[in-house]
Amino acid sequence: MIDSHTHLDLCEPPNAELVATAETAGVRRILTVGIDGASCRAALAAAEDFPQVYAAIGRHPNSAKGFDDADLAELRGLAAHERCRAIGETGLDFYREGAPAADQERAFAAQIALARETGKPLVIHTRAADSQTLDQLAAEAGGVSVVMHCFSMPDRLQECVDRGYAMSFAGNVTYRSASDLAAAAARVPEDRLLVETDAPYLSPAPVRRERNQPAFVVHTLAFLAELRGVTARELGASVERNAARLFGWA
Repeated sequence: MIDSHTHLDLCEPPNAELVATAETAGVRRILTVGIDGASCRAALAAAEDFPQVYAAIGRHPNSAKGFDDADLAELRGLAAHERCRAIGETGLDFYREGAPAADQERAFAAQIALARETGKPLVIHTRAADSQTLDQLAAEAGGVSVVMHCFSMPDRLQECVDRGYAMSFAGNVTYRSASDLAAAAARVPEDRLLVETDAPYLSPAPVRRERNQPAFVVHTLAFLAELRGVTARELGASVERNAARLFGWA
């Protein structure tokens, strides 16, 4: 079992406790994701400390204000670390006024190029910007491995499948209000499916009153397995293989 997207630096318990609890739950690999310079360095530090943990290095669209060549140089240096296995999360977010659209688009383009340069997969965040995100990916990300983090566009699923993207589902797929998202999760090809927590956010329904952590990915996995008519063990093995192929870990 894996957690393909979490933010250890934002979770409340110490990393050692988070990782130990996840391991007890059967979570063998964790990708902790940076959203700015400080959190990227924290992600790499966690990956150095724990063999189960790897890092993704990126600039979140809400942290993209004023993105320039110096910011890209910082990301390039961090991405060279042997424990960095993905670029992002990056993309477009027009739900909040975190950064001007032009800055988001510039940061996104730079990280698409960095993913191509490094040969690492690109982890996508998109909110209230589905068409714009997909359009920029279509124009600039040909040949790049793309992971749609916290997949949120069920009406565009087939388009994402046709492009070869991986779809990662977080705890919100388990919510009663997310029936369209659950229906999409049932249709994702087995070799394109990932599961994540996005901790400390989006706790799955059985633990929704608790602050999310990597161990809770087991609830989302169990929900998806039942939805798809397989056992949690079978689906866990599938997503482990998918993550190992994408992120290059054993």
